[in-house]
Amino acid sequence: MSTLLIDAKAINTYYGASHILRGIDFRVARGETIGLMGRNGMGKSTLLKSIMGLVKPRSGSVDIAGQPMMGRPPYEIARLGIAYVPEGRGIFGNLSVVENLKMAARAGTRGQRDWTYERVLETFPRLKERLGHGGQQLSGGEQQMLTIGRALMTNPDVLILDEATEGLAPLIARDIWRICQVVRETGISSVIVDKNWKHVTQITDRNVILVKGEVVFEGSSPELHARPQLLQQYLGV
Repeated sequence: MSTLLIDAKAINTYYGASHILRGIDFRVARGETIGLMGRNGMGKSTLLKSIMGLVKPRSGSVDIAGQPMMGRPPYEIARLGIAYVPEGRGIFGNLSVVENLKMAARAGTRGQRDWTYERVLETFPRLKERLGHGGQQLSGGEQQMLTIGRALMTNPDVLILDEATEGLAPLIARDIWRICQVVRETGISSVIVDKNWKHVTQITDRNVILVKGEVVFEGSSPELHARPQLLQQYLGV
């Protein structure tokens, strides 16, 4: 396998006495797009938070770009090239679109500056029309675009999208999927969580399904499509 940017092994994460993640292995190679799937409450967001240092696993290991990072603070993990777009977006509502974007601007881990302010605005024309608007003045879809654009301004090696199109109008969701494809074509690795498995599998190299904190499927999009009974059982389609 090519260079592993995320290599999580035997992750066990608890919330109090509740055992949420049960010995999960999860990896992301350079240039790879991963779909992380499962019904609500199966551990997807907890896995992402465990990788990002927002939740500390009780056991296991998390290596980022070959460096052991379990238990390290999120900002150190972000500095190693991991950009996280959380469920709920987390924009700064009292800052303008311009300020939200420019505050994040920096070179990537290899000195790359592929995603400039100008390129982000070309990719997100809706944001270009609202540069002076505060974050709280944007629609939900525009906020999601701003959050993704801000993440790209860090020139990441991996972009993590938790609930990429949750609650968005179909037209806006279509734009988000277009952007995910653009990101894939630029060579940035991605981890995408979304309920729409059909859209996810159109752009992913590999897919992982979680059920009650365990991996029940890992394979390519064609392999997943060839198992409709698995889709019905675990994704409810």
